[in-house]
Amino acid sequence: MFSKIQINKSTKNYSQQIEQIKDKLNNADAVVIGAGAGLSTSAGFTYSGGRFYKHFSDFAERYGITDMYSGGFMVMRYPPEVFWAYWSRFILINRYEKAPKPVYDDLLKLVKDKNYFVLTTNVDHQFQLAGFDKERLFYTQGDYGLFQCSVPCHNKTYDNYDTVIAMMEQQKDMKVPAELIPRCPVCGKPMTMNLRSDDKFVEDGGWQKAAERYNTFINENKDKNIVYLELGVGGNTPGIIKYLFWQLTAQNENAVYACINLGESFCPNEISDRSICVNADIGKVIKDLLE
Repeated sequence: MFSKIQINKSTKNYSQQIEQIKDKLNNADAVVIGAGAGLSTSAGFTYSGGRFYKHFSDFAERYGITDMYSGGFMVMRYPPEVFWAYWSRFILINRYEKAPKPVYDDLLKLVKDKNYFVLTTNVDHQFQLAGFDKERLFYTQGDYGLFQCSVPCHNKTYDNYDTVIAMMEQQKDMKVPAELIPRCPVCGKPMTMNLRSDDKFVEDGGWQKAAERYNTFINENKDKNIVYLELGVGGNTPGIIKYLFWQLTAQNENAVYACINLGESFCPNEISDRSICVNADIGKVIKDLLE
């Protein structure tokens, strides 16, 4: 549908782009937020550097782990007591604690009085922690806060907060007690995080209802004055948000595509006349939109 040539929308300066987005949001009948990892990065959820060493310096020293992301794979080679010591820390700081910077809080201020819906590939639950209406959220790729059977033998997920806290409190020497290792209550096999990485991802009842609410919202508003606000979506899974937003914008002459992404802000030529692509930090842009 789209040409291979993509353009950076840079014909307007930054202040003009901010005013243009403000105007489109103020006059929109609906706003669909598409959020990727760049949004959480802007909010301070970095997986390397000082934040990594603050929480995982012992794992770095013993196992040679250099960042949280690669560490999640590296610990798979070690016993489950070590694996869950690592992942309980990871889940606690990246799911149950709020992001260091108030980017999500500011985003809520921007859209709270609007007809909005959020589609996100993020699994850190920061939208709900910031106060977004959970009925207006669709986490397509899962949730760090949920366990599922690793097989899976049944289509259900389980809240993991109590287990994670117990693991954090009782781990010693980078190991959790064996009795805390989560196992499926149905088949007894190991539990895992409810994260989409292969065909074993469980789309439970909550996921199905969120998908239905999202599809209903899109169908009810697809022909109206609608802003598709893409925040920090990279190239890992562009089909879920980016390509979809391009397609929906192309199909509706009343639609506007607004992409905010430091270093990756672009659009196809076919919708460039109804696109606003801002190459800047998301947190800064949101603050400026609030002024």
